[in-house]
Amino acid sequence: MRNLSLALLLCISYVSSAYAQTMAFTTTNADYQLTNVFSDVDVFSITVVIDAPLAPGVYVNPDIISVSYAVSGSLTPGTPSGFPSFALQRDMDGAEFYAQGSSLSFEISQFAVLSDGIQVAELVGNDVVLTYNAREIGNGRFHPALFELRADGTGQIQNSDNIVSENPFQQVNFGDEYINSLMFDPGNTTVITGVTPRSSGGGSVSYLFLSLLSAFALATFSTRIVRKRQSLSAVS
Repeated sequence: MRNLSLALLLCISYVSSAYAQTMAFTTTNADYQLTNVFSDVDVFSITVVIDAPLAPGVYVNPDIISVSYAVSGSLTPGTPSGFPSFALQRDMDGAEFYAQGSSLSFEISQFAVLSDGIQVAELVGNDVVLTYNAREIGNGRFHPALFELRADGTGQIQNSDNIVSENPFQQVNFGDEYINSLMFDPGNTTVITGVTPRSSGGGSVSYLFLSLLSAFALATFSTRIVRKRQSLSAVS
């Protein structure tokens, strides 16, 4: 019984730690005061689930579990695409994200308070502190986003480039389709949070359940030790 309880406790501890090993970069246009510089592209959302713990450190193209982002709006006449408007929605895993030439980079300060997520003010850098570049090379897309935030509370979202496109008539450089400036409060704009991934069965792990189970295992283990000692004392 003691060995079983100990094994159960170790297993619970392992599962608990395993389910706390991801974080997410999440942002939407609602988080910013947005000014259209070129074209009227003012609706966007980005969610990237990163296979790494929420912790201080440098993250340059970290392992990514999934990427989901959308950007849409109307375009100024005469852009390379020739479209009057667009609504781009992309969902992919990390392998596809990096294979098409995309990138993600940021650094979490060693002084960051992790319990409430990471605000922009807790990212390290004198200028750009977070870059999400969803560029796509060789497929002719015009509108994947380049999203950047700066330490001073400014940033931008614009179309990325696909200059290496296989079709020279489908090339677009940075900002040829849309450019938007962003303003925000660095201390109150949360961009990275810790997340609990869903299990393969589709349900979230309940930390309350795990805590109770851990407590039960510890109590059982302790009770067995006390009884064993009492038994030895009685014999002597």
